[in-house]
Amino acid sequence: MALLVFAGYALYLDHVVTRRFSALRWTLPARVYAAPQQLYAGLDVSEADLEHDLRRLAYRPVPVLRGPGTYTATLGQVEIMLRPVRFADRARPAMRLSVTFGATGIIGLRNAAGAEVPVIRLDPLLIGSIYPRDGVDRIVVGPKQVPPLLPKALIAVEDRTFATNWGIDPEGILRAAWVDLRERRYAEGGSTLTQELVRSYFLTDRRTLWRKIREAIMAVALTAHFSKAEIMNAYINEIFLGQDGNLSVHGFGLASEFYFGEPLAELDLPQIATLVAIVRGPTYYNPRLFPQRVLARRNRVLATLAHQGVVSRARAAAAMRTPLGVTPQPTGAYYPAYLDLVRRTLARDYPQKTLTEAGLRVYTSLNPHVQAIAQRALDTVLHRLDRQHHYGKELLQGAVVVTSPQTGDVLAIVGGRDGDYDGFNRALDAHRSIGSIVKPFIYLTALETGRYTPATIIEDEPIAVSLGGGRYWRPRNFSRIFHGPVPLVRALAESLNAATVRLGMSLGLNPVMQTLRRFGLRHPPQEVPAMLLGASDLTPFEVAQLYNGIADGGFREPLRAVRAVVSADGKPLQAFPVRVTPVAPPADVYELTTMMEQVFTHGTGQPALAILPPGASLAGKTGTSQHDADSWFAGFSSNLLAVVWVGYDHDQPTGLVGARGALPVWARIMRQVGVVPLDLPPPSGVNDVWIDFATGLQTTPACAGANAVEVAVPVNAPLPPMPGCGLSGGL
Repeated sequence: MALLVFAGYALYLDHVVTRRFSALRWTLPARVYAAPQQLYAGLDVSEADLEHDLRRLAYRPVPVLRGPGTYTATLGQVEIMLRPVRFADRARPAMRLSVTFGATGIIGLRNAAGAEVPVIRLDPLLIGSIYPRDGVDRIVVGPKQVPPLLPKALIAVEDRTFATNWGIDPEGILRAAWVDLRERRYAEGGSTLTQELVRSYFLTDRRTLWRKIREAIMAVALTAHFSKAEIMNAYINEIFLGQDGNLSVHGFGLASEFYFGEPLAELDLPQIATLVAIVRGPTYYNPRLFPQRVLARRNRVLATLAHQGVVSRARAAAAMRTPLGVTPQPTGAYYPAYLDLVRRTLARDYPQKTLTEAGLRVYTSLNPHVQAIAQRALDTVLHRLDRQHHYGKELLQGAVVVTSPQTGDVLAIVGGRDGDYDGFNRALDAHRSIGSIVKPFIYLTALETGRYTPATIIEDEPIAVSLGGGRYWRPRNFSRIFHGPVPLVRALAESLNAATVRLGMSLGLNPVMQTLRRFGLRHPPQEVPAMLLGASDLTPFEVAQLYNGIADGGFREPLRAVRAVVSADGKPLQAFPVRVTPVAPPADVYELTTMMEQVFTHGTGQPALAILPPGASLAGKTGTSQHDADSWFAGFSSNLLAVVWVGYDHDQPTGLVGARGALPVWARIMRQVGVVPLDLPPPSGVNDVWIDFATGLQTTPACAGANAVEVAVPVNAPLPPMPGCGLSGGL
């Protein structure tokens, strides 16, 4: 009877093994990639810059090119063996590329045949993954991606009878049983590769006699129904090989990148031997914690390979003389704040299980170069400000959002001063009072009425706004000084509160609110007079969405981090195209932009001129909330928009206005990225003219000197001339 029960159980296990292994499928996290670096003649990058990018992509410098993932660098030229890569739109085969440099950057690209290459993309950088709940990560590789030496080494070291056994090695089991009895504990394994695969994929590591019996039965069943090649490939993808924080590293595909930063197919003999050495005990043989222990174990593996004829003795001896070569830390880049936005974007269209198990490839618009500059600029300025203006134990915090205005692509997101911290994302979740950042939308509302131009005079005088019930709101200028009649351009550039409130109240609160809604404000604040001075709590990302419409000339594109999603087998699943909506007349936005340029030349943004390249024509606006709790700056060039917030997490006063807190961060980002200055032709219906900054009268630089500012006004708009300048007035 017991024999029948055992036979029935064995048949049940055979069924389980056959069914599950036939539908073999691993949970694979979605892998997220940055936008690939494009190379072309005329690109302003140096040879050192390109080498830095190649090393970050785990390309190896070698004396002579020998295969994909290698490069050579000589004076003025870099030769690269590009890996085969799948982009969002197509696949690129492995190819040889020659990059020639001149004084101003790249001057030529050629392929192996010497033909000119107009443009080519480097590999997209892996920036993170969306992991399954079980905390298991792996990169699945097929037989063609496995170096032929790896299975030979595994067999030689771990299971010499693999090719002929039936999933178990009776001699090894008896030997292990004798050791276990002698030691009175489970001291010896005696397992084959097939048993190790069964234990990892079907069972647990709990060492009991019953588990060993089940393991042996299932290993025999696996061998009876599947080929040795299938079993070996499954083993290579399944076996546990280390721990990366809370994530367990499974399979040689991921272990290769985790320990060496290189694809499995590119590993050499010493690296393969190291991974085989780790198989025996990934914790005990952790190469980052116990390098000497692992080095000794690796050399024993190499000696075994030489003894069994897998490699020559000379080759093994040469490999033994090489250092371990494990990277100090896991390679790759990690940008938690940006990944946070990616996760939120994908969560709208994909269930969590698909994101963490289906092996999706997610292609984003992240620019690692811009991201690094933004993080470094924020860190540098905050450290300086902490030393100069530290009022308590808490450190200043900040956030940055950088976009490409013409596409809405989010190029960088900095969620705080610790860029590696995967926690509170201030760029997306810190709702803070925006202060004068709101003012451009008030002035745009005025320009759209047709009753105002940048030269129109408004009164900067004390104002009392009735709040009902006998209560009044009396806004004051930051300087506590009122300037009387001023043109619109001066009121905006110098951020005059009294003039702005007068203008806003004359327009009406609802029209201003509707302008904000058109530009992308999803959750409008209460329509109260204080909203005219930014009594609205927005995140830096929401501010970037609003300003992106100004930077793109009156066209709004929803900001996007994800460009495309591709399935594990390379099929496009979803694209995130640019969706453009006109939100304001281009002529009016152009007028506003010329006013915002004066923020740097005559207004609150003047401190940036000490940081920015000489002659850089940019547009922007400072913002400071009540009690100086929040410091803001939002500004743009022809190709870049950046929004910066600086403040304390708990909303204490900082003593920093926008020009002293956020502006230095913004200016450093713009200087280091290499911005394209604003040089926009006037749209139909407006002309560029010179007016006096103080009076709004038409003038010339020769007549008004430094007070002359160039702004755009509608054609045929009445424009009184400045006396003594020889102008007749009008346009």
